[in-house]
Amino acid sequence: MAEVLSPITRQVRRGRCDTRARTVEVDLKEVEDCLIYDRRGHAFPFKSLYQDRKSVIIFVRNFLCYSCKEYVDDLSKVPKQVLEDAGIRLVVIGQSAFCHIEPFCLLTGYPHEMYVDPERCIYQKLGMKREQTFTDSAHPSPHVKSGLLAGQIKSIWRAMTSSAFDFQGDLRQQGGAIIAGPGSEVHFCHFDMNHLDHMPIPWLLQLAGVQQTLDFSDKPKIIHV
Repeated sequence: MAEVLSPITRQVRRGRCDTRARTVEVDLKEVEDCLIYDRRGHAFPFKSLYQDRKSVIIFVRNFLCYSCKEYVDDLSKVPKQVLEDAGIRLVVIGQSAFCHIEPFCLLTGYPHEMYVDPERCIYQKLGMKREQTFTDSAHPSPHVKSGLLAGQIKSIWRAMTSSAFDFQGDLRQQGGAIIAGPGSEVHFCHFDMNHLDHMPIPWLLQLAGVQQTLDFSDKPKIIHV
């Protein structure tokens, strides 16, 4: 008989050749009634995202953050059919006012669900970091293509040209990723240590049950004929 694997409920830190784990206590019952808002300002309890099916929920820093923008650029490349075949939802949550959702989706081409937690209720109650921590063993997100200087210039330019000039969230707040559901079961949790500490998207999707391998590399593909 095949071995039944227990749910993954640990914080994962990535090394060059290994996976370093640190246990994190996450109780979704503490945040299930926190309100999130869609692009029209309609409110929903957070638990509505994962009660009926497994969900991959990505928390981003702020919509002006260049690294978060480029991460969501790659999330936008995940085909809806792949998610439907696996029976999972892909959700991004920001911490700005709801009026910034539509422009951010248009900017990134993101076609999946997106909400905001403007009071940072979920961020705070789950204990997501509010400062950046860098370590020698940390590896930058493979989804961020811009360097620090170029990325900051892009962020400043978007702030200056935005129709609603604000910081679109707490600049010190870090994000994370949770795989949860159905119900309040947490399968995986990762809290970002800094703005480059995103979980690789293929890894997240694989943990959630997606069978198809997706490639987000910008390198030219070699086609064998």
